[in-house]
Amino acid sequence: MALSVSGQLTQLNAARQLVLADSGLYPQIVQGILPIVGANAHLDFRRWGADFLAETFASPQLALQAKERLSVLVLQTLKELLEASAQDNSVVKSVIQAAASIYGLVFRYMYVPACPPPISNPHDSPTWDRMAAIKSNVFRRWDTASGGIRICCIKFVQGVVQVQTPGGIADPRRSEYNEISLALVPRDHPLIPPSRLEPEALGLLDRLLNVFHEDTSDAILVNATLNCLGTLIRTRPNAANKIINAILNFNPLRQANSPMTPRTKVQIRSMERTTRTVLMNVLRRNENGPFAGRIRQYIDRLTQARFDAFDEGSRKRGLPSEPTDGLDNAKRMRLGAELSERPVPPALPPGPVSHAQLFTLTADRGLTSFDVTQLPIDLVVRITLPVLHHIELSALDAAISAVRSRYLGLKKTQAAQSQAPTQTVGEDEDDYEPDFEPTREQVLNQTNNLPLEVPLPEPPDLALGPFKLPQPPPLTAEETERVGKGTISRVFSMMNVLDDPSVTKRQKPGLNRLAGSNYDRDAWMTVITRLATRASAGLEEDHTSDNEEEDSKAIVAKQNSTRSLSDGIRETLWKFIIEDFRARIPIAISWLNEEWFNDRIQIQSQDGQGDGKRRSKGNYEYWMLKVLDSILPFLDAKDKVLIRFLSEIPALDEKVLDRVKGLARDPERVTLAVNALHYLVLVRPPVRDICIDALEDLWRNYDDAKLPTSKVLKKVRPEVLNEGNPDQPPSAGPPDGIKSPPASDGKENLPSASVKQEGIQTASNAVAAAG
Repeated sequence: MALSVSGQLTQLNAARQLVLADSGLYPQIVQGILPIVGANAHLDFRRWGADFLAETFASPQLALQAKERLSVLVLQTLKELLEASAQDNSVVKSVIQAAASIYGLVFRYMYVPACPPPISNPHDSPTWDRMAAIKSNVFRRWDTASGGIRICCIKFVQGVVQVQTPGGIADPRRSEYNEISLALVPRDHPLIPPSRLEPEALGLLDRLLNVFHEDTSDAILVNATLNCLGTLIRTRPNAANKIINAILNFNPLRQANSPMTPRTKVQIRSMERTTRTVLMNVLRRNENGPFAGRIRQYIDRLTQARFDAFDEGSRKRGLPSEPTDGLDNAKRMRLGAELSERPVPPALPPGPVSHAQLFTLTADRGLTSFDVTQLPIDLVVRITLPVLHHIELSALDAAISAVRSRYLGLKKTQAAQSQAPTQTVGEDEDDYEPDFEPTREQVLNQTNNLPLEVPLPEPPDLALGPFKLPQPPPLTAEETERVGKGTISRVFSMMNVLDDPSVTKRQKPGLNRLAGSNYDRDAWMTVITRLATRASAGLEEDHTSDNEEEDSKAIVAKQNSTRSLSDGIRETLWKFIIEDFRARIPIAISWLNEEWFNDRIQIQSQDGQGDGKRRSKGNYEYWMLKVLDSILPFLDAKDKVLIRFLSEIPALDEKVLDRVKGLARDPERVTLAVNALHYLVLVRPPVRDICIDALEDLWRNYDDAKLPTSKVLKKVRPEVLNEGNPDQPPSAGPPDGIKSPPASDGKENLPSASVKQEGIQTASNAVAAAG
């Protein structure tokens, strides 16, 4: 049953997704779809095929050789799609885009030897005839087709001009690495002679530049041409002078003098912006070139012309040179203006005056009778602020002066009324005696008649106590652990943004320095290591309470929470070190020194108390061995990290040396283990004996280690080498229980062979036996 069109398109889209995921499938898919998307196929298939071919040859993931081989295969299909009777604009546009990408590949195919096979193609006339037919078809559509097809034609012409003109030659001996151009074509080539193709390219360039000389320029075509010319200016210096001269003689604003519609304005702005961008790129690439001065002048003139053509504010009449405020009436009349007289505020009514009457400066009955309290406060604010912003300063000062004068007048009037003597009812106004002086009794009587002054009540004495914030609720163990982990993660996230102190020059403060005083990465690491070691010091011990009523479960929960927080810091610190242990080994050494110091302090504190409590186990040994176990699998034979780590940690024991001896199982890392132990013998006298014992153990039990360990044992313990039976097993076997018996005993699993001949086989058997 045949699939429908939609079903077949679904399969084609699935094939497209395959080649997008794996570019190596392009040859199979392209060859498979060519019969489906031919000129006689359904319109949907033709559209999909044209788009897919254009996308294929524009993909940067497909290699140049594969594109060249495929271009020869698709030429006939593209030619048939362009010459088909039923034309579709989308199909034509995609085919021309594919042809623009293919033209240079076919041109290269005609003069560069194909690989494979290593033969040239100078006489493959059918292929070049198909390409020439496609080129002629595109040229015929250039001036008569729709706008979208013409843009694709311009892009095709740009590719033809770029290919058919001489370009730069990077290496004449390797033509496959040079740019595709006419410079590499032999002069006697039978199909693509340079003497014929170069004049054709120059004619196409003149035809391409003709768009700048047309009276009615199409903005879309002009922009497409300008974008293509930028590539030619960069890649073809021989044609750059002609192109730049044509652009400098082009005026994108010549239509601005005629009446402009909104569409015309957009087109003019687009052409001006594209022209300026192309010239700015040219100037940026060669600021001291021969056209640099002309380009700068052209851009300045273009900017000024655009400003004059589109800036509406520059066309308005300017402000008068004389101020418009404070002029007398004569000047106002000469300017055609009259002096506006400000209204005089009305006088206050007699009698008592309210606040509203005091601040009312208008006589309009409608405004004075309006109740402003009915408006919401937010609306009043939105009205008042713009009014105050736009009011004249002189008018505001006059209103304030009017209100001030009213207020001062009312204040004087009230003061005069309060000081005026009270007139007695029935007093005869005719009895006026100017020489009358009141006696002392009369003055006292008038004083007694005055109203009594009622004292204001004194405010009570309030004693305000100190204010204290209430204590926050106590955190549970889970909350404490969660908050602690969040703090730790934030501190460690800051390590990536802090500067590395090793790359900055610092003064050495000497022995009297303070830890963590520079606020750099080392300072924060000091804080973190001491939080992990000292913050919970004394809280991780096994507590025994004398009070029998104390809740033992609460004590255990508290210990677990504290231990969990400290171990969380240690775990995060360990992960931080292991992520890049070679660069962060100083952090590990500093941390382990803090752990060792804290363990010693705790032991001294417990010994000083003398209460018979069980000592805490300590954290140094566990975390030191964990760091060592994490870095040992990643060390190579030339690593010096192990030697530095072992020499700078504060304490060593047999467990550490057993892990170092375990490196000898790998024949490539035997030297690393021996050098580390030899270094400890030289620089750490307290562990010298156990290190020599470890070297002796390596000499007795590891055949690959006999040669390097014998050089060290010859100096520090020569009696081992002088024993009658050098392969005698020691009292303590090798680490992890691996035993290597004497070579004379053939009953054991591990063979004993020389280092040079059977070292690798011996190591592999040892690892297998350990497993």
